[in-house]
Amino acid sequence: MVLESDREKAVELKQTPLHTIHKEMGAKMVPFGGWDMPVQYTGIIQEHLATRSAAGLFDVSHMGEIFVTGNETDVLSFLESVTCNTISGMKAGQVQYNAVVNEAGGLVDDITVYKFSESKYMICSNASNYPAVTKHLETYKKGNVTVIDDSKNWHQIALQGPKADEIFSKYLGKDLSSILYYHFEEMNWKGETIIVSRTGYTGEDGFEIYTSNELGVTLWKELLEIGKEFGLVPVGLGARDTLRLEAKYPLYGHELNAEWTPVESGINFIVKEKLSPYLGYTRIMADKKNGPKRKVVGIRLMEPGVLRENFPIFSSEGKEIGKSTSGTHSPSRKESLGLAILDTEFAKNQMEVFVEIRGQKKLAKVETGAFIQGSVRNNR
Repeated sequence: MVLESDREKAVELKQTPLHTIHKEMGAKMVPFGGWDMPVQYTGIIQEHLATRSAAGLFDVSHMGEIFVTGNETDVLSFLESVTCNTISGMKAGQVQYNAVVNEAGGLVDDITVYKFSESKYMICSNASNYPAVTKHLETYKKGNVTVIDDSKNWHQIALQGPKADEIFSKYLGKDLSSILYYHFEEMNWKGETIIVSRTGYTGEDGFEIYTSNELGVTLWKELLEIGKEFGLVPVGLGARDTLRLEAKYPLYGHELNAEWTPVESGINFIVKEKLSPYLGYTRIMADKKNGPKRKVVGIRLMEPGVLRENFPIFSSEGKEIGKSTSGTHSPSRKESLGLAILDTEFAKNQMEVFVEIRGQKKLAKVETGAFIQGSVRNNR
């Protein structure tokens, strides 16, 4: 979670508008992606389980908000040329999981795309990547298209968990059932237009809420207060990581990078054929149609130990067949699990493999199905 370069440049770390509040709440702060962020408040396991059973509140205002506007035809053509999912079928008010791809077929970043209208879209990009995404978009834009990185003017918090809807509905004083999974609404709140999307990074139901920086701080305080009776707790990066791993969500720099195609990275479902090829199209579609030589899958340790990233993985015959990309001890399943990139012939459900941990080879099994059944599935 903590980058070596961040440790070396601690004095240069950026701070979210909630930074002072996190410290006042007793959060343990760590460098992450160039930001000084809370890793935990009361404990990773408690925060994780609270999110699974009730609700958790996350400061994600380090994420990037990039707006793409202009002529309807030009904007759509441009976005289709730099992403691997099909944007043309999106409706206003819809959110789409997608990826910005590079010339070699690797990923600049995985993103969510918000469609406001035929001429206005927003891209939510990862904290450490949105400057690179903005630069990439500027490089390839054509026609009447404007790309604006407006991240400094937006605050984002995530309210996640099976009780998130109940909490936020009470707070706003309105029924939110009209916001379907991976959809959003703009609404007036406390004198400004905010964006509320039913999305998240935990596998649970919930919302990502975009506001001004000032209102974001107010929202954080008031949600924690009104959510007390429902079991709402603040959650740091530690539990955010364990939650996303249980949900099998990839993380840039681990399962996703500039070298691997989205098919190799395990997000094959967003790779679509298009009449006008996008960047890296030939390589990406070859992986899609013929199958990649390796791909990211779930993995579960069958012996005592804890999976972490970059552990070598071997076949039962002793051949090295890949490596772990992420790993943790799952608070929900009470076992060690994670993600790994393996030679495709070994990336089969329940295939037995061996993970080398501190010089010892531990039995593990590939798990291609879901690790958990989160409440998000009730809102699809």
